[in-house]
Amino acid sequence: MGELQWAVNKMPKTDDKNLPVMALSEVEKAREFHKTIPGYKPTPLAKLTNMAEYLGLGEVYIKDESYRFGLNAFKVLGGSFAMARYIAQQTGRDVSELDFETLTSDKLREEFGQATFFTATDGNHGRGVAWAANRLKQKSVVFMPKGSTETRLKNIQAEGATATIEEVNYDECVRMAAAAAAKTPNGVVVQDTAWEGYEEIPSWIMQGYGTMALEASAQLAENGVDRPTHVFVQAGVGSLAGAVQGYFANKYPDNPPIVVVVEADVAACLYKGAVQGNGEEAIVDGDMQTIMAGLACGEPNTTSWDILKNHVSVFIAASDGIAAHGMRMLSAPIKGDPQVVSGESGAAPFGALVSIMKDPAYADLRAELKLDKDSKVLLFSTEGDTDPDRYKEIVWDGKQYK
Repeated sequence: MGELQWAVNKMPKTDDKNLPVMALSEVEKAREFHKTIPGYKPTPLAKLTNMAEYLGLGEVYIKDESYRFGLNAFKVLGGSFAMARYIAQQTGRDVSELDFETLTSDKLREEFGQATFFTATDGNHGRGVAWAANRLKQKSVVFMPKGSTETRLKNIQAEGATATIEEVNYDECVRMAAAAAAKTPNGVVVQDTAWEGYEEIPSWIMQGYGTMALEASAQLAENGVDRPTHVFVQAGVGSLAGAVQGYFANKYPDNPPIVVVVEADVAACLYKGAVQGNGEEAIVDGDMQTIMAGLACGEPNTTSWDILKNHVSVFIAASDGIAAHGMRMLSAPIKGDPQVVSGESGAAPFGALVSIMKDPAYADLRAELKLDKDSKVLLFSTEGDTDPDRYKEIVWDGKQYK
């Protein structure tokens, strides 16, 4: 089933200056924009009633992002909203004045001109940026790290982007994208990680991701759940995790859910920061080869890190076997439960939850998190079978990972 390492968050708290990035009003603005995109509808929230009973939990819900705009992953929510906010800013408007139809009009194109949006990605974020740029009649350039698959490269190129697989890791690709944008007239970096001096666009991307959390919250309410007791969310640089944590911390300030962040063990910069315990960022470098390609990021988003260290309960580093086990269980549900087609990065939190509940080695972690028959757990499957060949290899052929 793979292995977990875990660290309880004992880091010193800050003044929480980044929590307002995910204010409910900002997230609502993002969702209102997304609603104007043709084809928008909330992705399903799968209720796994029988799985919850099997695991010894009250209720288990998984937000299934394989249905997002036909792109098989959630990432487009961030890139599209960030581009909309950037164009709004450059044309002296508030983003609430710019629906998708206005953004894609010839009139606005004449007023704004044409930008080239640069990004680094393992696949899903780049595809989302390329998809949005294509529809907004803008250009996009995508740098992909060593180990990215041809399938994901072709998916990005099919959206009209200039895309290449480089011989360096994700964090180096981020630097390449920033350098290329700096040399290009109207070049803009649309990256879902923040660093000193580059915080505005990543914060807009996080707000875009908030649409997913807002939808899930409304869907839980429809199922009679006032609030989840626990939220499990995966992290690469931490933008998604910070967005989800930020949303729920703002929504339930007096009684927030227990939040667990799950990373790939070879790229667990947030977990290592928690182990370090002083609140400083930890950085992981090297190739970071893992099947969880979307989580293979070694340098944290500074905005998210601030939110996470103030609010997350436990950080987990998961091996590839954890993600693979989660993928198989979700694809072959207990009779009566819906199937969730979840990719490697999508299934990692569920795989971690299964190990915590079923493996005696993690009894202490189960007790620390207060996971029991009264728990109502929300998880996010952030991608479907974005690499179909690898998905079949793991789920059909049973390829083993430790």
